[in-house]
Amino acid sequence: MQFQARDPDFERKIRDSFDRQSFMTNLGARLDHITPGRCEISAPISTEALQQHGYAHAGLAFSLGDSAAGYSALSLMKPGQEVLTIEMKINLVAPAKGDTLIARGSVVRPGRTISVVAAEVFTQADNAEILVAKLQGTMITAEPQADA
Repeated sequence: MQFQARDPDFERKIRDSFDRQSFMTNLGARLDHITPGRCEISAPISTEALQQHGYAHAGLAFSLGDSAAGYSALSLMKPGQEVLTIEMKINLVAPAKGDTLIARGSVVRPGRTISVVAAEVFTQADNAEILVAKLQGTMITAEPQADA
């Protein structure tokens, strides 16, 4: 589905927001691609992000998918608006073994207050992508908070 951005400066707004996320920085995540209603984020599968069987930890897949889905929603917000996750569900469909995780978030249905979003997370190894997780969730539009 094609969406129209309501903020002509949406890409800069999202890149600035992403740059303020220390957690994404700690994961080595990159904001790879943004269009209205879509966002792609990737991160290396480092030795610090593995679970006990040597696969990428589900927390890495969830974090990347949640952020990609959230930024896809933010790309459709009015200037000055923010977005917060209300809920997010993940289905892990394959072990994440490889070099990189790629999360592709998209808006399923935008709304004034609530938006339904989704993300697919892939592992990349040997120039092939394998689906490892599907996420679906709900984002809420939030007005920026004044400094206390």
